[in-house]
Amino acid sequence: MKKEQVVNCQFSVWYPIFKKHTIKSLILPLPQNVIDYLLDDGTLVVSGSDHNTQQTHANNSDSDAEEDIQWSDDETTTTVTAPEFPEFTSKVLEAINALGGHVFPKLNWSAPRDANWIALNSSLQCNSLSDIFLLFKSSDFITHDLTQPFLQCSDQDSPDPSINYELVLRKWSELIPGGEFRCFVKENKLIAISQRDYTQYYQHILKQEPQICQAIQEFFSQHIQYNFLDEDFVFDVYRDSQGRVWLIDLNPFGEVTDSLLFTWDELTSGEEIAQEQEGPAFRYTTSEVTVQPSPCLSYRIPRDFVDLSTGEDAYKLIDFLKLKKSQQEESDEEEEEENTPS
Repeated sequence: MKKEQVVNCQFSVWYPIFKKHTIKSLILPLPQNVIDYLLDDGTLVVSGSDHNTQQTHANNSDSDAEEDIQWSDDETTTTVTAPEFPEFTSKVLEAINALGGHVFPKLNWSAPRDANWIALNSSLQCNSLSDIFLLFKSSDFITHDLTQPFLQCSDQDSPDPSINYELVLRKWSELIPGGEFRCFVKENKLIAISQRDYTQYYQHILKQEPQICQAIQEFFSQHIQYNFLDEDFVFDVYRDSQGRVWLIDLNPFGEVTDSLLFTWDELTSGEEIAQEQEGPAFRYTTSEVTVQPSPCLSYRIPRDFVDLSTGEDAYKLIDFLKLKKSQQEESDEEEEEENTPS
């Protein structure tokens, strides 16, 4: 995998090519001050909230159960105000409204799939910039995009290409995980297809294997093959209830991309896969016995809770809980407004 291949898999590079075959999206340049905020390892304070976060530092562990936590008489109180990005916030809200009010956010390459644990509904659906910031600042995938996008490239001796970071907002669509598949292309040939959510068993995949495989092959030959900038790449698709196939994402052909039910040794050598059958090898979970835990489970223990358990930073947890309370109150207020007769 070369650095150029990683660059070519940026959303803003492939989206114009395949716009007709994917979900409607808008791309916004990411200002440097927003990038700095996303990379700030300090207290989690989400812009967009009207609430300030109060930190209370103390020299001992005695405490009184009050609304504002008071640890002792010997204390230092600091009020942390969320940074504001008025111009960027306005552009984001305009884009969200243009896409129907609900969006799926990502950066040049990655979405914060490892951070859905922090959302109130465990979903990546976002309605505001504060929703996006909360997911992005909690995601290792996003941090990787911003700091080490070329980490596993083979041409490490060459200078890193310049990257213009972008916020990608995709129109929210309810995708059934059992309809998602990952496809591996080598030398412009579709060599392998894997069930995307391989941790679950979906009976319809077993029953419709020939139809699914044929639909993906036809979609590839008609719309993808020879149209992308590289000969080796990985693309994700979604097959809807009507049998139509949609392009969801493109990824580099290399270990930075999850090989799911294959191994990268198989994919790069091609020998074992070629022996399975003519055409692409198609793998999926064949029974409930083979169901596995989600690979994102390891991301669901927040670093803030680890800090708390070791006594390193209890104040992060206080900030986190106040933020959750604030979001819940705002959500309750919106529901009350919706239910109030006009």
